[in-house]
Amino acid sequence: MSNVRTKSVSELFGLPDPPTTGRERLVAAAIELFYAHGFGAVGIDRVIATAGVTKTTFYKHFESKDDLMVAAVQRQDEWESQAWARAVRRLAGDDPAKQILAMLDVMDVWFNDPDFRGCMFMNAAAEFPNPHDPFHQAAAARQRRTRDHWRDVAKAGGADATAAETFADCFTALVQGALVLRHTQGRNDAARAVRPAVEQLIAAYLLNMGERHASA
Repeated sequence: MSNVRTKSVSELFGLPDPPTTGRERLVAAAIELFYAHGFGAVGIDRVIATAGVTKTTFYKHFESKDDLMVAAVQRQDEWESQAWARAVRRLAGDDPAKQILAMLDVMDVWFNDPDFRGCMFMNAAAEFPNPHDPFHQAAAARQRRTRDHWRDVAKAGGADATAAETFADCFTALVQGALVLRHTQGRNDAARAVRPAVEQLIAAYLLNMGERHASA
């Protein structure tokens, strides 16, 4: 893990493709500004100025700031999902247990990045807590997909359907708890702090079950 921590976030994740259209520039600017300052604190005019487009261009693509916020969350979801998956696979290959631990290694690099401002999706859901809000729903959908991804990883590691669901819930709770610990208490070591609990989950739900399946 020490070798991983010497890398920067951009080295692990890469960078998004540069925007080439007015809409893409607006979404890219919105992602940057919303993540740095919060969604409510950033107005349309600031996004337009940062994107270097006109107000006419904005209203050509978006009816309101709400539409832009949803588009920004969805675009960040697409990019982050791919970037995290690549980073984890570079460290762990196809081994499910190693992928789970590699997730913590990548988080550790992220937590120590000077531009860390928390999880954009958790921030969005917290800032707009109404579960019927389209913006909240877009952020929550990302979290559900991430949780389900780790359920599928647990299945690949030998857990049966019921155990995989339990693993996914517990692992998600630990990951999100580490995010809260880092974001609210400044604990740069939060990913390392939850690692022993994650290792116990792997032993209980993946490795042991994988061994039983292999011997059956």
